[in-house]
Amino acid sequence: MTAPAPDAWPPLGWLRVLDLTRLLPGGFATQILADLGADVVKIEPPGGDPLRQVAPETFAALNRNKRSAVLDIVRPEGRSTLLDLLPEYDVVIESHRPGVLDRLGLGFTELRRANPRVVLCSLSGFGQSGPYAERPGHDVNFLALSGFFAVPNRPGGRTDRPGVRVGDLAGSMYAALCVVVAAQHASATGAGQHVDVSLHEAAAAWAGPLALPTLNLHDPADSPVLTGDNDVFTTRDGRRLSFATFEDKFWRAFRDRLANEFPALATDAYDRRADRTRHKDAVSALLTEVFATRDLAAWTEVLGELDVPWAPVYDKPQDLVDDPHVRARNLVTTVPGAPGEQRWHQIRFPVLFDAGLDCHRAPAPALGEHTAEVLAPMEPRS
Repeated sequence: MTAPAPDAWPPLGWLRVLDLTRLLPGGFATQILADLGADVVKIEPPGGDPLRQVAPETFAALNRNKRSAVLDIVRPEGRSTLLDLLPEYDVVIESHRPGVLDRLGLGFTELRRANPRVVLCSLSGFGQSGPYAERPGHDVNFLALSGFFAVPNRPGGRTDRPGVRVGDLAGSMYAALCVVVAAQHASATGAGQHVDVSLHEAAAAWAGPLALPTLNLHDPADSPVLTGDNDVFTTRDGRRLSFATFEDKFWRAFRDRLANEFPALATDAYDRRADRTRHKDAVSALLTEVFATRDLAAWTEVLGELDVPWAPVYDKPQDLVDDPHVRARNLVTTVPGAPGEQRWHQIRFPVLFDAGLDCHRAPAPALGEHTAEVLAPMEPRS
């Protein structure tokens, strides 16, 4: 590995990655790296990543800017070929259960013999050690054990599982960050290392700052992060809006504007954050009643004029695509789908750099599209 030049752009153009993962967590981790310029080679078995068939549009979004090579690492010749490739790569990312690579003869000890500078990132449900290490699991299982459901949600309500795979994606982000850190260290010292990323622990890291403070409370509902005026409410026409008057000035603006129409708001009893938190059940019930009296369109006009923190709830993806702010910032773009398919929508890399970043340089590769290219002798690094 050669350390990047100070003015090199895209920033990870120096990083070469062999991606042995499949499905969502590994795909998202390596997509982050590929978007930022890393050369990511997706090593796929002869049948390909199952996500290709199960959700091709999701596969396309998670695997843009990568190359694909077919290599059956279950067979001795496949393993031998992978080890031959290793000196030219900086990072291997895998998402098998602990011990699988060791049994295949591709554990960290073997990889380090082929390339002492290699960073192996193992992305698994519960990590490489501990009593849960060999358990199977998916996102909802990791969340269940992470404290995610222990974070207070709303007065009198339970925390529900979101549609977004929070544990998978949190772990992916930690994996991408720590791979770069470890690879930079290897560049400076010549020594690689094994990076152990647990999706369960990543979810716990996100939940912990809000869940653990409730340990000292008799009733978790007394948590100061649980309030009645920071929630989603249903309007008269069955639509939903989000409302969050955490700061006192926003609450006062709201209740001053509407006190004549809603006498229950004509009080200073809830003007202070501490009082709204102490009376969270009453505040929640009051707002539920108020917002149920008008359609979303009417609330859009009133709340927009007040300059308070609120937003309509988008429960259809088309709402996101049509949002004027999303359009102004080019957050969503379309890319060609499979032959005969309509164009697919994707979210760009969610950070804007002054230097620019084209994160749609290449579509997701066809299965094995770059096998010959990857297996050919590589140009020496400068």
